[in-house]
Amino acid sequence: MALFVRLLALALALALGPAATLAGPAKSPYQLVLQHSRLRGRQHGPNVCAVQKVIGTNRKYFTNCKQWYQRKICGKSTVISYECCPGYEKVPGEKGCPAALPLSNLYETLGVVGATTTQLYTDRTEKLRPEMEGPGSFTIFAPSNEAWASLSAEVLDSLVSNVNIELLNALRYHMVNRRVLTDELKHGMTLTSMYQNSNIQIHHYPNGIVTVNCARLLKADHHATNGVVHLIDKVISTITNSIQQIIEIEDTFETLRAAVAASGLNTMLEGNGQYTLLAPTNEAFEKIPTETLNRILGDPEALRDLLNNHILKSAMCAEAIVAGLSVETLEGTTLEVGCSGDMLTINGKAIISNKDILATNGVIHYIDELLIPDSAKTLFELAAESDVSTAIDLFRQAGLGTHLSGSERLTLLAPLNSVFKDGTPPINAHTRNLLRNHIIKDQLASKYLYHGQTLETLGGKKLRVFVYRNSLCIENSCIAAHDKRGRYGTLFTMDRVLTPPMGTVMDVLKGDNRFSTLVAAIQSAGLTETLTREGAYTVFAPTNEAFQALPPKEQTRLKSAKELANILKYHIGDEILVSGGVGALVRLKSLQGDKLEVSLKNNVVSVNKEPVAEPDIMATNGVVHVITSVLQPPFNRPQERGDELADSALEIFKQASAFSRASQRSVRLAPVYQKLLERMKH
Repeated sequence: MALFVRLLALALALALGPAATLAGPAKSPYQLVLQHSRLRGRQHGPNVCAVQKVIGTNRKYFTNCKQWYQRKICGKSTVISYECCPGYEKVPGEKGCPAALPLSNLYETLGVVGATTTQLYTDRTEKLRPEMEGPGSFTIFAPSNEAWASLSAEVLDSLVSNVNIELLNALRYHMVNRRVLTDELKHGMTLTSMYQNSNIQIHHYPNGIVTVNCARLLKADHHATNGVVHLIDKVISTITNSIQQIIEIEDTFETLRAAVAASGLNTMLEGNGQYTLLAPTNEAFEKIPTETLNRILGDPEALRDLLNNHILKSAMCAEAIVAGLSVETLEGTTLEVGCSGDMLTINGKAIISNKDILATNGVIHYIDELLIPDSAKTLFELAAESDVSTAIDLFRQAGLGTHLSGSERLTLLAPLNSVFKDGTPPINAHTRNLLRNHIIKDQLASKYLYHGQTLETLGGKKLRVFVYRNSLCIENSCIAAHDKRGRYGTLFTMDRVLTPPMGTVMDVLKGDNRFSTLVAAIQSAGLTETLTREGAYTVFAPTNEAFQALPPKEQTRLKSAKELANILKYHIGDEILVSGGVGALVRLKSLQGDKLEVSLKNNVVSVNKEPVAEPDIMATNGVVHVITSVLQPPFNRPQERGDELADSALEIFKQASAFSRASQRSVRLAPVYQKLLERMKH
């Protein structure tokens, strides 16, 4: 019966689906992390939370699943400790934290949660303690004792020397005139403080971290009779300037200020919203070559892309980063933001020199290195960050550098450095022409290329696009990495040097002495016209030696025009398959009708398990792969012919048995017998 009830409950849950979750409000990220910490601590008793402490610091975090297994915060090792979850306390002699903290007023609750310095400073003011002990409903974001201790002596002296104005105002700025629990703290919201109705910025991140003016919430939701206390790790101060105003008043942003003005982004940076500006200092701009910087500053589109690449779509406080994460800029580029100890990193580099400068419309982090997006770079600059430096040197030596640094709309097909491991070709007229055929006269994106498309090169050649299941190729060369789209040009990283087609398949075969026997055979079989006209063929071309190695009986059989044509057609696929498109195994239909099995293993292409000696000789109507043996169609292989005869005999026996049982069907079976007999004769 119990099992039946459980199954019924499961069935109802599945039937109700998502609607079943509507019974209660969804938990916030902070609450989910707290729940996970409670789950990890339950073995130590009720209301015990697992806490990760960064070794060598006082920094503690409620743990999420990923951090629990990695045991690291910002790359630093952590130890697990077990503490009472917020709102609970230990009872002598009992396991865990079974007792709820006593409910008292805000002032006394500050002492209960360990914010004794905040309690002390509250006591020093004449007005605030009575307010905290009296009737009402308040929220206080109480700085921890360590937060007060970290203030500079100058700031602290200015507060305590004028307790009824400066200190009182500072404390009131940490308070809200109503109860606000964590489930109400939404990402990007503002709360009105009790100091001149100034705004407090709240950010609630997916990893469960909540910040208040970029101060991290340490312990939350400590209830009091007249409100709630949240413990935070910094003393927060009022925010008065927008991002644009901070840029205008800081001397270290002189170049940035001019760039923002020239781009027209100042309107956005002084308006409403919540952004993160990774603000390059003057020093960051000085690290860029003068020619590059002047080019970008003089190009409105490139300049706007450059600056948008330094702006994130939402406010990102440093305290929210406890591990690496990907963030998108306004330009559309993805940046990898991470941390190493106390340092923030961008794309693995610790280039942030000053963090968490708050503005009314976001947060600023100073950076000492410019983040130039691909969309603001020339082809030369794109290639400098790719594994194609050898090819770029060849283009430069061939006098083609102006095409790669100018404003022409081009696509560069640059082979990987590994392609030239055996050396680079000498620069001569042939090499220059070959390199010109690696430059397409248009700025392309690989995602828009399609099978059969033709592309015109600076060298005047028409290159074909081949789309395969797992590769995208231009002639014999396939794209080996995601393309990089620059200001005017796009970089395609290719897996080999591209060889444009030089005549038809017949032209290729006639021009190579290795295929004189094959050419004569094609002419005898009447296939010359097929391999000369327009089409799309893959030819597995046996060398002269391959024909000479045939057994005498096979050579004799090839003297039959019909047999010769049958075998030659078996060497011709009915579509173009370059080696880069093979993958593990491709079954390619031949003109003879049977399929060829083309495979790739250890970078060697094979057809019917026979290795290809030289792949990818490109022709205008196909591709030629050199092989050192003559392929035999299935019915020409002795064993398979024997098997086929046996199968035919068995089929005749079956048909005869059926015929004896149903002679009335003899008329319909007659063609079947005739066909089988003809096959046996052959």
